Amino acid sequence: MSIRILPEDQIKQAASSFQHPPLLFANPKNLYARRAKRLRQLAENHPFGDYLQFAAHLVDVQLELLETHPIANISTQLTACLSDQQGLKPLDIQTFKRSNEWRTLLLALIEKFKPYANDSVLATLEWLEKAAANELETLADHLLNERYEQVGADKAVFLWAALSLYWVQLTHQLPRHIQGENGERHRCPVCDSAPVASVIHFGDTQGLRYLHCALCESEWNMVRAKCSNCEQSGKLDYWSLDSVESPVKAESCGDCDSYLKAMYQEKDPYVEPIADDLATLFLDAEMEQKNLSRSGINPFLFQIAE
Repeated sequence: MSIRILPEDQIKQAASSFQHPPLLFANPKNLYARRAKRLRQLAENHPFGDYLQFAAHLVDVQLELLETHPIANISTQLTACLSDQQGLKPLDIQTFKRSNEWRTLLLALIEKFKPYANDSVLATLEWLEKAAANELETLADHLLNERYEQVGADKAVFLWAALSLYWVQLTHQLPRHIQGENGERHRCPVCDSAPVASVIHFGDTQGLRYLHCALCESEWNMVRAKCSNCEQSGKLDYWSLDSVESPVKAESCGDCDSYLKAMYQEKDPYVEPIADDLATLFLDAEMEQKNLSRSGINPFLFQIAE
């Protein structure tokens, strides 16, 4: 799945119809605030509460940097690129030439996070702080190309936080009169990253499933009757640890032996893809025992991806 700019007549037609949007963009400020709050809520009496609090602090820093370290506005170039190359992914991690602004964000993030760091984390932050620019770029390339073993989970979580903050701001500069194109749907139509989870919406998009990008935080619609990884529909199963009323389930596929968690807003309106995925690690353990592999990534769980 990719995206294209809609002609003016189609924009008017879509605005006057009741079509559900195939692509949703995050409100970055609201997204980070909701995520940090949810992480702290889930941390209470949780076996991994300390790590959830760690994640909440990192999201707090992302929110602060969103306001204090905005990246340059290149919306004109992005619109021109989309116009010239209709149907391509405008922020494709394989082809988009990122600027050094993401490294500026990384250094600012490191400085802001130091008060929350223990000795082990502080050593990682200091290593990243002293690393050469070309070394950081190489690590970023490994990370974005899913060569996690070349990075290490301790470094990956901070590198990804900076890269994601950079990509989120870029996504916010894309024209809003764009639409998803048909094609493979298990990767983000904006940046080609993997999803972290799927969200079953309520409200205006009641009952629709959207996959949530782990990098640029966009969401794209995909029918619920197909595997989010291979798009087959014959061998889907749903698993939960608590009960059938659990807001988080794992959707597994017997055709590709993968799974991705699904978050149901109607069962909990405060469910949040990254936070709730992180808080349900025991469900991942159950899936691994069934010899199923994750088809998505969580920026706080690169050790699982390894």
